[in-house]
This record gives sequence, structure tokens and C-alpha cells, in this order.
Amino acid sequence: MNLRIILADDHPFVLLGVRAMLETQAGVAIVGQAVSAASLIKLLRRTPCDVLVTDLSMPDPGGTVDDELSLIRLIRAEWPLLRIVVMSVTTNSALLHSLALDGGLSLLGKTESMHELWRAINWRERGVPYIGSSIATLLATPNKAECERPISLPLSGMQTMVVRMFVEGRSIAEIAATLGCHRRTITRQKREAMVKLGVTNDPGLFSCVRAQWNS
Repeated sequence: MNLRIILADDHPFVLLGVRAMLETQAGVAIVGQAVSAASLIKLLRRTPCDVLVTDLSMPDPGGTVDDELSLIRLIRAEWPLLRIVVMSVTTNSALLHSLALDGGLSLLGKTESMHELWRAINWRERGVPYIGSSIATLLATPNKAECERPISLPLSGMQTMVVRMFVEGRSIAEIAATLGCHRRTITRQKREAMVKLGVTNDPGLFSCVRAQWNS
């Protein structure tokens, strides 16, 4: 029986390249593609598959999920046996640590070769996740000192706390529980902080805060 794979990424050329590579492998069937978090969840609910190869950060105008961690955790909760390979451009080691602690995900940087992607897909058959070389380097980098640095961005006190915890790798739900707020409040504070900082997505937020820490 063919290995059924779903691909998810909001960049068409990434989808095209990954699909072209996987279709050269014997016994592989690409059974669906998604370009947003909402479309991915809908696709998973109607299309049986064995492996999901997904980007970490995709647009979600419908508000299906709060953030990257929420998306992955939703998928893990609803499809616990699904083999998941996450491909990401994030350099946030705290976020990657949170994903790696799950133990059920293979993690790759988008700079990894297509050969390494194929290894990650097959590695789960051994019962352990596969960590790409660029991700392994980031995971080996201490981040405690970085997270302890002050944030002196033009944000309110609440926004600063939300951004700090988010960049440290906590999900919206975890931040809400810590601060005793509703998740919608945390989502709004994060969105307003991003508007003030002039960023439109989570990788941009990570980069902005990291650049401030390194200044």
C-alpha cells in the first residue's frame, strides 16, 4: 500500500518542490495539499493519511488556531498516530525546544536537503523523531540568558509580558493560564503588539525581538 502524504505550506514553490521530490519515491501518494491552518485541519478531517509534512507558520485568517504551537498540538491531539514532519524557518530555539519535547515530531529547517526530508519521513518508522542538522544546532544553543534580557520595545506592560512568554516558546493557552486571562485577551494583546512593531507574522515577531536583544 502507498504511503499517503499530505503537504501543507503557504508558499506554492515550496509545495511544488516538496511534491516533485516525493513523487520520485516509490510507494508514495500525495493525497492532499493545504495552504493555511484552517484548510489543513479540514483536509485532515476528510482525507486519511499516514504522514503530514507541514510548515510551522501559516496564515490563519479564520482564527482556527492561536499560534504555531496550538496548531501542532491540535493535530497531535486529534490524530495521535499521524507521523508529522515539521519544516520551519524559525530560529527561535525556545519554540523549537517546546516542539522537540513533544517527542512525536520530526523537525527540519527549510534549508535542509530534500534527501534529509525523505530520511525524516522514514525515520518515524524506527519509533523516534528525526531532527535535522540545522534544528539540532539551534537546540544545542543555550537560550536562557537570551530570554532573561529585557525587552525595551514600544509596548505596554501587558504586551511586553505576552511577547516575552510567546518568544520563550509558550502557547497562547499557556500564557493565558499563567496570567489568568482569557485566550482572546492574550491573542488581542499579541496582535496589537505586532501592529506596534510593524510585523505581520510570528517569524517576524521572533526576529524583531531577537534583533532588539542583540542590539
